[in-house]
Amino acid sequence: MHTVAVLALDRVIPFDLSTPLEVFARTRLPDGRPGYRVRVCAERPEVDAGAFTLSAPWDLEGLRDADTVIVPGTADPTAPLPPAVRDALRAAAARGTRIASICSGTFPLAATGLLDGLRATTHWIAAGELAERHPAVEVDPDVLYVDNGQFLTSAGAAAGLDLCLHLIRRDYGSAVAAHAARLSVMPLEREGGQAQFIVHDLPPRPRGATLEPLLDWLQENLARELSLADIAAHAGTSTRTLIRRFREQTGTTPLQWLHRARIRQAQHLLETTDHPVEGIAARVGFGSPTAFRDRFKRTTGVSPHTYRRTFGSPPPQSQTNYLIAASGRASRRAVR
Repeated sequence: MHTVAVLALDRVIPFDLSTPLEVFARTRLPDGRPGYRVRVCAERPEVDAGAFTLSAPWDLEGLRDADTVIVPGTADPTAPLPPAVRDALRAAAARGTRIASICSGTFPLAATGLLDGLRATTHWIAAGELAERHPAVEVDPDVLYVDNGQFLTSAGAAAGLDLCLHLIRRDYGSAVAAHAARLSVMPLEREGGQAQFIVHDLPPRPRGATLEPLLDWLQENLARELSLADIAAHAGTSTRTLIRRFREQTGTTPLQWLHRARIRQAQHLLETTDHPVEGIAARVGFGSPTAFRDRFKRTTGVSPHTYRRTFGSPPPQSQTNYLIAASGRASRRAVR
């Protein structure tokens, strides 16, 4: 079984710490066995976690036989790295252990020198500080995570989920990772180490706002060729007033909202059907396949064909049965 050691540094961010604990501990193989053994390690028996004090069952010796070490972020990423922690991480790296950081956990990992000469990321708000403190690290603030093989880094908060799912996919393949993603209510990302694909959620739909009926109508009419004037006419208002209300209630413009809704629907169709790309373009309201491909790539960073290859067509029946059975087991456990 693959052992994951999560390193709890002083003032560890609880969300970053719990992400790998939850994702890896819930991962199940096709035969129902757990995929990972997860442990929390720290330099001292008790760790300051902000709102509470964490009691770590393992000391730094717990890193010695781990297959993967995860370094969560801390509330003060610029704090000096304790020498014992630095030495333990370097020793793990020398043994070939895979080491990954979540959010500001890139700072202590960079402080070991292990990221020198490599591309790395962290929370966008701290990227400038990381680059200034560690000029030997190539900081990329625009990606969800970076996979350098042995060393991986991720951006803020939810990007830690993307990183963990990517590691599961590396270890056990897409079917196991897809099930883990469903349990986390997350999309399964494409392989890392390339230009990252960010899944775009449904456009903002403010419940109870005056625009909600109009948004419902737009969602139902994605296949129609709609201009700003058409949308304003349906709303019974001027285009200027329509734009102002959209800005106030959704943070975007009517046409931008419509484009996002169309792309999100296209993503769903690419994930769940075998419709040709040309047919999907028509179903979501693009006048030509070329315009659809351009807009899709501009929005997601990848072409429709690449997106479909990455996420795959509906899985074979045997894999589908496994996913359904696994989901059923998880549901029964939750009920109990």
